[in-house]
Amino acid sequence: MRPALLLLAAATLPLSACAQQPAAPARPAPNAAVSLETIAATVQPEALHTTIEKLVSFGTRHTLSDTTSDTRGIGAARRWVASRFAEISKDCNGCLEVVTPAQTVTGKRVPQPTEVVDVVAIQRGVEEPNRVILIAGHLDSRVTDVMNIISDAPGANDDASGVAAAIEAARVLSKYKFRATLVYAALSGEEQGLYGGKVLADYAKAQGWQVEADLNNDIIGNTHGQDGVVDNTHVRILSEGTRSTETPEQAKYRGYHGGEVDSPSRNIARYMSTLAETTLTNFQVRMIYRTDRYGRGGDQVPFLEAGYPAVRVSEAHENYTRQHQDLRTENGIKFGDTIEGVDFPYLAQVTRLNAITMAALAAAPQPPTGVAIEGAVTPDTVIKWNAVPGAAGYRVWWRDTTAPLWQYSKRIDNATALTLKNVVIDDWFFGVSSIAADGFESPAVFPGFVGSFENPPPTANN
Repeated sequence: MRPALLLLAAATLPLSACAQQPAAPARPAPNAAVSLETIAATVQPEALHTTIEKLVSFGTRHTLSDTTSDTRGIGAARRWVASRFAEISKDCNGCLEVVTPAQTVTGKRVPQPTEVVDVVAIQRGVEEPNRVILIAGHLDSRVTDVMNIISDAPGANDDASGVAAAIEAARVLSKYKFRATLVYAALSGEEQGLYGGKVLADYAKAQGWQVEADLNNDIIGNTHGQDGVVDNTHVRILSEGTRSTETPEQAKYRGYHGGEVDSPSRNIARYMSTLAETTLTNFQVRMIYRTDRYGRGGDQVPFLEAGYPAVRVSEAHENYTRQHQDLRTENGIKFGDTIEGVDFPYLAQVTRLNAITMAALAAAPQPPTGVAIEGAVTPDTVIKWNAVPGAAGYRVWWRDTTAPLWQYSKRIDNATALTLKNVVIDDWFFGVSSIAADGFESPAVFPGFVGSFENPPPTANN
């Protein structure tokens, strides 16, 4: 499809034939108030450049750096981000509420009690204000010595690029009204121990938010990898396979019945992959079956630990000479995370993917709950789910157990159960998505606690 609206399409073949052919594209609904193509086209590389240029101008944004200066340090940077969100809110008649959740922390990389402050803009949903889709980047920067708060640490790509994406997404999406709430965040304390992510995850829990997706953007603007590869057509989406909050009882159930690659976070990654393929030009997602890069971490981790679906968005090929480095030249190689290392047309593509993902999720009904399957020792599979408020229909999905993406589907209206004739439960993985009247569709939900988007998920025995 060309999804101004739908994530994917319904199979129109009889069920017995669907297992032989993939789902066919469906027409998007006409006259939609929200167009994903228009949203993508509105993202401006120039606006991203302006934001990163400003953030770099603060010299260092180290979490432990100056908080009182108006021109240098983390304090000046976070006040500027707050003012930028306020400007965007003014342009949309006050549609953004700017808050600054904070915690005082100490730790291995924070030897003295230090206030870690996030800058967050909230765009309330008109129908489901407690259902939240969130984009974040981390505001703080560093050089080689993680405790060096004096030297210039431009942090242009790590992670002014992620903050710029969040600000640009706010500028673009604030022109629309959505069913669910959108949250745009610039986090602090990432380099010192993922503190900013925890601050916001704790804030979300205190506010009673049902976080449907946290899109953590960290290192998203470079196209020249240290491996010599230049790649401006791919982005990596990293996602956990099983929930971080899984209990031993749940692990035992899941290990027997399957679901190792079907956490809600993994199905957000699939959702983003399909949107990139069908909405953007010459831009694709590489789904990475890891929570983060090997031995490394990001602010999505505290969200996962809190039970919220979350993914990490990162460029396809990293250049480590531009990460966590003192500014210098050695053997003809320039080290340091400067603005020259950011490819702004590429960064715009990554930002577009974030923006259309947020829009599609927020315009769709919530993902179904109570998804369950039956069919042991029969040739048919029965799949059931709870009715979703605001859903005009549902789509039942299935795929081969070794397939990375959903392959087949059947749309159902006015029902919360479907029998798939001659589709043997043993041989497939299943899911259900909800569909709005205007065609926007939720991510697929794998049956049981394994794939549930609920915070917290249901227990293992259901």
